[in-house]
Amino acid sequence: MDGEHSAVGLLDRPVEPETATAPPPRPAQDVPVGPDAGIMAILSTTRAMRHLAPDPVPDELLRSVIEAATWAPSAGNGQVVSFIVVTNRATMARLAVLWRRVIADYVALITSAEPGGGSDASAAKMRASVEYQRDHFAETPALVVVCENPRSRSRSDLAAFRVLVRRVGLRRALGILGGMRRASGRSEAASIYPAVQNLLLAARANGLAACLTTWHLFAEDEFKTVLGIPKDVKTWAVIPIGWPLRRFGPVRRRPVDEAIHRERW
Repeated sequence: MDGEHSAVGLLDRPVEPETATAPPPRPAQDVPVGPDAGIMAILSTTRAMRHLAPDPVPDELLRSVIEAATWAPSAGNGQVVSFIVVTNRATMARLAVLWRRVIADYVALITSAEPGGGSDASAAKMRASVEYQRDHFAETPALVVVCENPRSRSRSDLAAFRVLVRRVGLRRALGILGGMRRASGRSEAASIYPAVQNLLLAARANGLAACLTTWHLFAEDEFKTVLGIPKDVKTWAVIPIGWPLRRFGPVRRRPVDEAIHRERW
């Protein structure tokens, strides 16, 4: 990364001396890359890629990818998403220690819930990829932590409920409250994950590898401590980003007709 250029809003990383070893070669890609690549081609070749070259990613490119994330829709145009960009080697090393532990916790949970832990070839390939990322996490060129800004409220929940009762009556207010409780558990992510998907697609369009992870939630408080994230700020995803060591797409999914229900379930 060019130490003389720092993108607005990104964490500055001190210039580091070049290593004696050459960076690993990146595989040739036969998929469309760049601003002229068709959206359907991008969608069909955006894989979760955990094998990243340690080469740095230019700040300007990271900023462009995150700008694309900010274009995503959000409820009421609230624009509640913020991004922490980590490129500092010392910080990444501290996070790598936590990452190794949360992966161990996740694997312990999965193997307890699923006897055999998924023994087919696909599951084995996935585990190998996760283990590679675990073992090379400290070499991750850039990490994007997706956060939700705390929402300010002009009234307490109780005060708001009293106002609602006066307006619509107790019975209807209770019904609305029940609906809000259901919605709050499912709709909050609707203002976050569209931005995450935009980020993943923008990374892919620019030839970068990335993957959405949430394993940090097994030790969220410790991740927050390392990154100075306030307690009232929610973290939704940790996205490692870098140049790919594997090839893009095509993605493998079940036939679309198996996923479609016509008119009713």
